[in-house]
Amino acid sequence: MRLLLLLTLVLAGCASEKGADTSRKAGSDTLVRLSDAEIRGLDPQKYSDLASLRVARDQFDGLTRYDGTGKAVAAIARGWTISEDGTLWRFTLRDDARFSDGTAITAPLFVALWDRLNADATASPHRELFRVIQGLETEDDTTVTITLAHPYPELPYLLAHPAMAALPMHEIDGKGDDWTAMRPMVTSGAYRLTEWRLNDAAILQANTAWYEADPAIKTVIWKPMDDKLAGMRLVLGGAADIAHSYPDNRHDWLEENHSEYLRSGDYLGSYYFAFNTRKPPFENADVRRALSMVVNRDFLAQTLLPFGNRPACGVVPPALLEEALGDCTGNPDSIGAATALLNQAGYDSDNPLRFAIRINSAREHSRVAVSLAAMWRELPVEPEILNSEATLHFASLRRSDFALARSGWIADLPTADNFLAVHRSNAGPSNYSGYANPAYDALLDRANASPSKTERAKLIAEADTMIAKDAPVLPLYFYRATALVSPRVKGWQDNSLNIHPSATLSLAE
Repeated sequence: MRLLLLLTLVLAGCASEKGADTSRKAGSDTLVRLSDAEIRGLDPQKYSDLASLRVARDQFDGLTRYDGTGKAVAAIARGWTISEDGTLWRFTLRDDARFSDGTAITAPLFVALWDRLNADATASPHRELFRVIQGLETEDDTTVTITLAHPYPELPYLLAHPAMAALPMHEIDGKGDDWTAMRPMVTSGAYRLTEWRLNDAAILQANTAWYEADPAIKTVIWKPMDDKLAGMRLVLGGAADIAHSYPDNRHDWLEENHSEYLRSGDYLGSYYFAFNTRKPPFENADVRRALSMVVNRDFLAQTLLPFGNRPACGVVPPALLEEALGDCTGNPDSIGAATALLNQAGYDSDNPLRFAIRINSAREHSRVAVSLAAMWRELPVEPEILNSEATLHFASLRRSDFALARSGWIADLPTADNFLAVHRSNAGPSNYSGYANPAYDALLDRANASPSKTERAKLIAEADTMIAKDAPVLPLYFYRATALVSPRVKGWQDNSLNIHPSATLSLAE
């Protein structure tokens, strides 16, 4: 409560260090980026929403960071070596790494960050993501040694996650959670926050102490914009430079009239609805399977959406599987089989299956929910649709207050197990469905421990197939990244992680 009050006072009363104008027009040296939602917090170890992580990537660097192509590259570490068995990584820090307040960044900081990430008091939603790391040690101020539970070639991507970025522990130790209320914030990356006005703008200025050359863009404004049509108009009108999404029903019009703004490509993300498997009616796997088998995924992915999305049977995007799962687009002939399963579970025309489909406010979620209800109309099913704004929606998922709810997963890093681990029985609050299958957990453990790439791929595919069969979630389609980017923005490179740090961009004159 004390932190909330402090943040409210700071956000209501503070002014930008340079008096940045959030209504700037094209032609200035400020980049305006529109996010789908308000950032939820500034501490990257405590917040996992996409909007917060994007702002965190602009402000904090770790041993590694992402470049403009979505690749993990050396950052505060100037390089690393790997043991022959792949379980011991030694990172050597660069000499000129400092926080924005001039404090040197040394190796013991990362041990302290690791301890904080795993502390119960931190309650980090990212802790499970880093389970492959067994421990961090320092040999001196310039060397960090990381021991892994098993070989993990993707470690540089994992360490580029903002949850293991260099945070100012010298401030955190003194101020606790209040460290994020400082203006400007003390940061380790290309930018530092100078102002945050809730539901209006987060304003970042270049960090002059950054170890790299000064970023080409000196001021970045992140504005929340959940109205995609309004965001599209701001970009086309020159009042914003980047919208990270736009209305799907305007795609064809944009292609005809403003194709120079359109950006699109495959995206490592899966869209699904989560069943609450902890209680009736969806503790019964046959009930979940009955609803899943009649869903026409091809219609949802190819007709309802204009972007060319792929239908999804499991949760792992095809780009991360050696062999994608077979056809699962749905078949009207399944109505009889689905009805039989529901009848066996006690549901019929006299006693229909009643439940709520919970979605968060967005046109595409509403269209999908309405389509699902229509696909189930020949079954003894009576769903209703509950709509709430995103914060309330995901709060309901975390406390298991739902029956069937819109969910999904966007890659933290480009690995198949990143999509599968969230469904482990020990995944904590991130496992919205409450799926708990020891056989599934064992499959993932075997995959992670296997030194054979071929064997690992086989086990990963089996785990994805098990998710499709047990149906704790209702996979529908895989995402495509879509954005509107002003032609004056240079350096934007489409990539499957859809990561575009502001420091990798520049503005045309």
